[in-house]
Amino acid sequence: MEAQLTAMRGELVGFAYRMLGSPSEAEDAAQETLLRAWKHAGDYDPARATVRTWVYRIATNVCLDMLRSARRRARAVDFASTASPGGDLGVPLPESTWVLPILDRSLADPADVAVRRETIRLAFVAALQHLPPRQRAVLILRDVLCWPADEVATLLETSVGSVTSALQRARTSLRKTDLSPPSPLGDAAKRSLVERYADAFHRDDVAALVALLQEDVVNSMPPFTWWIRGRESVAAVMAASDGSCHSARLVPETANGDLALWQERPTGPNGEFEPFALLVFDFGEELISSVTTFLGYRAPA
Repeated sequence: MEAQLTAMRGELVGFAYRMLGSPSEAEDAAQETLLRAWKHAGDYDPARATVRTWVYRIATNVCLDMLRSARRRARAVDFASTASPGGDLGVPLPESTWVLPILDRSLADPADVAVRRETIRLAFVAALQHLPPRQRAVLILRDVLCWPADEVATLLETSVGSVTSALQRARTSLRKTDLSPPSPLGDAAKRSLVERYADAFHRDDVAALVALLQEDVVNSMPPFTWWIRGRESVAAVMAASDGSCHSARLVPETANGDLALWQERPTGPNGEFEPFALLVFDFGEELISSVTTFLGYRAPA
């Protein structure tokens, strides 16, 4: 059983991340799940449930326990914007305020990430946080992981009717959130946009960079509630910049099932760089629809 439990770690992180909206908390939840499973392996009864159902029951209970005293995590657009070109960013809010990105390499195998990429999008994970925790678990198990209703009922120790009802309520609530549809762009088109974005950034070419953004693009910078909407607003903010990012560089990454960029700055005389932000992109029909710059972001070790 030990090898089977170890092999499940990546998918457990993905489940917990969707539940909790935080990569570090997801890692903690997955670790706690595996510790409880190893500790109580002698209590497992194959006549009552498969190992997978048994482990996910533990993971669900761990996540529900963590959510009991937690506030709902948010995105910057959930707050009223006070942004203005050249204006102050305001006061940073605690990390626990935000839905945070997760690097793809923290999740299950790449093929599984590719298949389920729309369910790991930052916007989708943020929308999940609006659901009550048990509804959230039901929707993830049924619609993301495609578990049968009877297995979910066994896991949650409830009836199939209760699972079906919870799923219907969860789907209705999700439809009421401001969740943009998946982009029709393919991987090559997205990669081209992000590569051109990085190139324009490195050349300080504001016009070329802004041309890659759709008209109603949203830019935000957690941990600040600062955010702006519209291509012209982005151009105005960049024009008013103090130039503090001119020595920075952008390095490719993948996060939340899609392309991202580390923003790194020089730290010493020998050409060393260190990351100080992670840029996560959303895409529209042809161009970039949002850029979320997570200042001070550090991936879990």
